[in-house]
Amino acid sequence: MAQMIADRRDVDFVLHEQLNVGELAKNDKFQEFNKKTIGMIVSEARNLAIKEILPTQHLSDEGCVFDNGEVRVPEEYHRVFKLYNEGEWLGMVDDPQWGGQGMPKAVSLAANEYFYGANPAFMLYHGLTHGAGKMIEIIGTEKQKNLYLEKIYTGQWAGTMLLTEPNAGSDVGALESTAKKNPDGTYSITGSKIFISGGEHNMVENIVHPVLARIEGAPAGTKGISLFLVPKYRVNDDGSLGEFNDVVCTGIEEKMGLHGNCTCSLTLGGKGNCVGELIGEENKGMRAMFLMMNEARQLVGLQGFAVSTAAYIYALNYARERIQGKHLTAGKDPNAKDVAIIEHPDVRRQLMTMKAYVDGMRSLIYYGGYVQDLEGLAADSAEKEKYEDLTAILTPIIKGYITDKALEVTSHAVQVYGGYGYIKEYPVEQLMRDCRIFMIYEGTNGIQAMDLLGRKLGMKKGKPFIDFLGLMQKTLTQAKGIPALSHLTDNFETALSRLSETALYLAKTAMSDNILNAFAFAHPFLDVTGDVTFAWMHLWRATIAIEKLTKLAGGDDWTAMRAKAEKNKDAAFYYGQLKTAEFFIRALLPVTMGKFNAIGETNGAAVDMLDGSFAV
Repeated sequence: MAQMIADRRDVDFVLHEQLNVGELAKNDKFQEFNKKTIGMIVSEARNLAIKEILPTQHLSDEGCVFDNGEVRVPEEYHRVFKLYNEGEWLGMVDDPQWGGQGMPKAVSLAANEYFYGANPAFMLYHGLTHGAGKMIEIIGTEKQKNLYLEKIYTGQWAGTMLLTEPNAGSDVGALESTAKKNPDGTYSITGSKIFISGGEHNMVENIVHPVLARIEGAPAGTKGISLFLVPKYRVNDDGSLGEFNDVVCTGIEEKMGLHGNCTCSLTLGGKGNCVGELIGEENKGMRAMFLMMNEARQLVGLQGFAVSTAAYIYALNYARERIQGKHLTAGKDPNAKDVAIIEHPDVRRQLMTMKAYVDGMRSLIYYGGYVQDLEGLAADSAEKEKYEDLTAILTPIIKGYITDKALEVTSHAVQVYGGYGYIKEYPVEQLMRDCRIFMIYEGTNGIQAMDLLGRKLGMKKGKPFIDFLGLMQKTLTQAKGIPALSHLTDNFETALSRLSETALYLAKTAMSDNILNAFAFAHPFLDVTGDVTFAWMHLWRATIAIEKLTKLAGGDDWTAMRAKAEKNKDAAFYYGQLKTAEFFIRALLPVTMGKFNAIGETNGAAVDMLDGSFAV
């Protein structure tokens, strides 16, 4: 197995050349995190990921064991879990008051790229734990913070998210779990929850479950949902553990992938002895849960990206090593030697497609974290709101578009390996299976598309989305001032204009009698928005790379720049940036034009189809 799961040079490029995250150290909040420190953090994360977490990936595919209400994770997890917690990696971005490190979000994403690329099933235990802690930090009482936060952020306790029920999946408002208020202010919780990642396991002494339930007499639907903290073991006022809280695991799912993470069914209050405490306000549970949900959705985008970059690196290394077939230019020369498959044009096309998507993912993921860092440093409420709105626009793209493309990238990886890619001896088939769920959980990608069209597009009369397009226009204007990038700017300008026109058209259609047709094209709209966003990221990268390569080559002559790239490692990297941008904008983005045409037609066949006509 290749001992490389991400492109460190590109990680550094995005952090320090595209985003300049080291500049955040000029602010008191991040003063400890200069460029040198950031480099050390990423290196330590890489070492832990490759040396300790990665060896558990293949072993974890054997899955977890359910035995009489208890779940045993793969034995190899325990040591790595301890090392991860000792490194204080869970609370990277969190307040040191609660056991966190207080680092920039963008930097934590670089570390997590390595962790999730090494073993996404193992890391899933940590992801929801952090989300549960963050929700307590934001809306919990001081007592709840003091009892739970440090133990969660240091990994002593785990956390989950209990939303889904057998009859209430994406329609959370249909949940049937109930909460009855007790004289002491606590609530007796009764209900069943399914598809709970890490809902029960033997790596921690306690698991804290944020649970959605309806207080007796509360309104129907989402308006009557409240949020409760329900620990596996009750927590005494001094922080010690009390009695078992009647949260019982009734089974774990046999899944397509992520076998090393248990997906549990939980029964709460089966014996009438499950007690929870309200977190936040009564009947405001959905609003509270979305504090965790948005973080979770961005985390799923990261998972898709991390798996994609690992699959790409594996495929790239395999293509360099696998000798098969003669070079096409060899013709019928009987003396021609077989070459590495990376020399074959179709394999190169697949590798370029993978690289183009992976590089776009990295830029967008890190940029999303950087925007949240800027939000935390905002000088006033107006500036803070601007960054909050941008995060809201980016979230469905990060979750939906990136995970859609993750499946495509991992599929290309399997194809590059050929028959070997389909067998378990090699790593890419597991990555492909693992990543399929990312398009489903934390809100299916269809829901992400509906969120983008139905909520984010028209939010605040469309201003945040217009501002988002304005950021792209700013990069375009800069690129148009660089003659060597003229072969990229025309295509991007056309695509950006079409996105603006299509967004306005679809928003109007969604408010007309053709609302069903409009939402039948919500996912295609998410797709084209993602395409143009990635093209923006590549053009942004190209404006940086062309300046660096020009200096190295002594001019912007393409022949000279290529010649320099053949001899100089840095020049080769920047040349690769420019060619990847060219491939995405000139070879992939034109396909987006056809998607725009289809959306513009808003054909009603899908909506008009009779239910009985799908199959007679």
